[in-house]
Amino acid sequence: MILGIETSCDETAAAVVTEDGEILANVVASQADLHARFGGVVPEVASRRHLELIAPVLAEALDGRGVDAIAVTSRPGLIGALLVGVSAAKALAWSKRLPLHPVNHLHGHVASLYLKPLDLQPPFTCLLASGGHTMLLDVQDRSGYRVLGTTLDDAAGEAFDKGARLLGLGYPGGRELDRLAAGGDPHAYDFPVARVPGLDFSFSGLKTALLYRVRALPPAELEARRADLAASYQRAIVRALVERLEASGAGRVAVVGGVAANSELRASLPGAALAPLPLCTDNAAMIASAARYTEAVPYPQYLSLDARATAA
Repeated sequence: MILGIETSCDETAAAVVTEDGEILANVVASQADLHARFGGVVPEVASRRHLELIAPVLAEALDGRGVDAIAVTSRPGLIGALLVGVSAAKALAWSKRLPLHPVNHLHGHVASLYLKPLDLQPPFTCLLASGGHTMLLDVQDRSGYRVLGTTLDDAAGEAFDKGARLLGLGYPGGRELDRLAAGGDPHAYDFPVARVPGLDFSFSGLKTALLYRVRALPPAELEARRADLAASYQRAIVRALVERLEASGAGRVAVVGGVAANSELRASLPGAALAPLPLCTDNAAMIASAARYTEAVPYPQYLSLDARATAA
């Protein structure tokens, strides 16, 4: 059994997963309410909260179970937040003389598809869309992936969050914008979809277009048209994602990451393998899942392991 630990952003998470991909425990302590007052994640606040939560979250996930290995997100993410998880993982592994698997957070998102009951088998093309990353990946086996395209500026999840802020919605913005959009007309406004070379993405121009629309409307009209703006803006983001998938010529398609929870995106890809909703946002089960296909660092060599803010 593998204990997974995830602290790359604002969720303190721990999970226990078996070698064949069954989730025995998956505990996630969200900091969304804590950061809502700031309109987004404050790195130092997130790090301090991870320090408070890591021990009780680990205790709840383990619940007296013994494990054979430990996996932890070591990159990419907020460096202070990552260090909390990496330090906890090293201490636990060292105290029990267990092997330690440092896991790339992005590989973790893809590996959420390998957990039961979905247990998706490669090859497939994977759209990874989250708050910090938007990527198109060629997945030939479970040990990794090849990047086909990535965002040139904002990630799709970041575009959702910034759009929600422009519309006066709460945090986390993607969920609130999705909820508001359900009552709006997605064809009310024709927002641009950036067409950049290859299979890359761009969302900064779309965000600017929404800003200009919001500024042009008087307060009363803005309030009356907020749902239409949200629906049209959401449609443009989803169109950009779906069009890139179609341009890739992919046969089998999978979608992972926080944006995979968006209702319109899920409806727009009826034939795709979609990460289960509880595994779309950051969690530790996906980290433990990825560890099944990575090489462990043996005791005690991982004591020199460090966190890295970037994926490379």
